[in-house]
Amino acid sequence: MSEHSSFAVVAKPGDRVVDLSTPRPLIDEDVMAANIARGQAYCDEHGLAFRPHIKTHKIVALASAQVAAGAKGINCQKITEAEVFAAAGFEDILITFNILGAEKLDRLAALHERISMLKVVADSVATVDGLSVRFALAKPLTVLVECDTGGGRCGVQSPEEAAALARHIAAKQGLVFGGLMTYPKSWSAAAVQAYFAETIALLEKDGISCATVSNGGTPSLYEAHLVLSATEHRAGTYIYNDRSMMRDGHCTQADCAMHILATVVSLPTPDRAVVDAGSKALTADLLGFSDYGKIVEYPDAVITKLSEEHGAVDLSNCVGARPEIGEKIRIIPNHTCVVSNLFDTMVFHRNGVVTRVEEVSARGLVW
Repeated sequence: MSEHSSFAVVAKPGDRVVDLSTPRPLIDEDVMAANIARGQAYCDEHGLAFRPHIKTHKIVALASAQVAAGAKGINCQKITEAEVFAAAGFEDILITFNILGAEKLDRLAALHERISMLKVVADSVATVDGLSVRFALAKPLTVLVECDTGGGRCGVQSPEEAAALARHIAAKQGLVFGGLMTYPKSWSAAAVQAYFAETIALLEKDGISCATVSNGGTPSLYEAHLVLSATEHRAGTYIYNDRSMMRDGHCTQADCAMHILATVVSLPTPDRAVVDAGSKALTADLLGFSDYGKIVEYPDAVITKLSEEHGAVDLSNCVGARPEIGEKIRIIPNHTCVVSNLFDTMVFHRNGVVTRVEEVSARGLVW
């Protein structure tokens, strides 16, 4: 734990959450447990291995709960994140980010020596060749080809390119071709399946097997069974859920385990309140929204603007009761994953009573 973080741990089991200093993220134990169970049950029902993406929570205890529920392994986004979980005993880790540069490759090699089932992805010859040079004389490293099936981030652009890069991996010293991976756009199962099926057919012609076909994303979780070629699914946000998942129809408000507890600190005008949760607590990540979170107690209020420590709330559409100075409110954030990286600890509760406080072990580890 960081030197200053002990000062932040002012909650303890048995405390009432309404008595806590704010702003503070709260996690509902029962809602979170139900989300873990629901996601795992779905994958079990459809014969898919489930690989949770831990960038949503960055907490060792929660990854352990996901694996205990039946998850195959975990998905990390960066090497430093993976190092934390490897140190905690996790062996089956997939890092879904292109790894480039001598420092990162050296750290990746050290991590690979520590655990038994490390896998990475690549979407270019340059990335593959860098991996091969570093691992040529070391324990062989498993590499998946990242495919852009419509998500518009990293990834090769066609099945032909995917097959060509897979052949390149298979031919390189120190590397083992491990399969295919994608992070698709929402509601695109047919396109993902078509891309995967065509790529696999091209590889079969060359006698190259595809051990892992990794599909991903919480928005795509409950249509994952429609991607018939996939062997596993990765999802992160599902464990907490957030406002964007509500909008996408993935969950209801009752399924949102994370709330930001905030205090109304000012009422400058009858139609404007100010809360103590700004961009350092809620994040400025809009994800397509025009405002910065949903206030549970005042659903018609709109968080219109964030500065670092202040959140401005428009009350003009509120009918009936309005917040008072000193009142504590709960906010469902637009994007839970970013919130996790803003705090040293997370406070867990059941029925408004604190159950535990967990360190966000991989907070700030983004390289």
